Amino acid sequence: MGRRRSSPVNKLFQWVRRQSIKVKVCLGSLLALCALVALRFWVKNHNYFFIASEVAHVAGIVVLIYKLTTQKTCSGLSLKTQELTALFLAVRLFCSTMMEGDIHTVLDFSTLVSTVWVIYMIQFKLKSTYIKELDNFRLYYVVVPAAVLGVLVHPYTLYNRISRILWAFSAYMEAVSVLPQLRLMQNAKMIEPFTSHYVFALGISRFLACAHWIIQIYETRGGYIFLVGSGYFWILAVFLCEMVQTFILADFCYYYIKSKMEGQLVMRMPPV
Repeated sequence: MGRRRSSPVNKLFQWVRRQSIKVKVCLGSLLALCALVALRFWVKNHNYFFIASEVAHVAGIVVLIYKLTTQKTCSGLSLKTQELTALFLAVRLFCSTMMEGDIHTVLDFSTLVSTVWVIYMIQFKLKSTYIKELDNFRLYYVVVPAAVLGVLVHPYTLYNRISRILWAFSAYMEAVSVLPQLRLMQNAKMIEPFTSHYVFALGISRFLACAHWIIQIYETRGGYIFLVGSGYFWILAVFLCEMVQTFILADFCYYYIKSKMEGQLVMRMPPV
């Protein structure tokens, strides 16, 4: 134990913990920048970013399925996050089927079926272990703004307007779907391993998707952003959505990695 406590990695986390918020933000930004540079030279086909992002999400759902089937408890899971996830996946799957029908459609279908199964388990089979009092995030705080934004800002394509609005709505919903889960974990203070694995997988998923847009903007020398001047506010909106998702989960991912490096089985959320 003493050797673990004095390990270089643990000393590094202790040093980071003592730093100010400004220093932590700078260090996190530097680490993210290094990861982006590595991805920029390693991944040639940008479509792989979205595939990897969706695979990471599927992996997170698989972790939940394992938890529900082996431990027979849904304690620590937010039913509302699963409902929001099912909603944006169903909408995106409908649009994807109508517009493209590719590997993304297959991955979305797999994730949707798995998510619906998780919802069924929480609502019926394992209802007695669901802590409803802690899952108190009000869904209309995110559904209504997403719907309004979908109507106001959506992509310019050859597809009909309803499909474009629904696609935008699903993107906005995805950006904030994890908020109920984070709220529940903040209320509970302590997070059991499988739930933390699931949320960390979502963080990886969002970082990969965000990396795609950042690298695209860099390689086009800001060309994507300049399209805003031609009325394509959708490009900027999607980019901001990806950034919002990444920053929402960045703090959690830091404490997740820290807890694993320190050998903690149960993760604790910091006080608000």
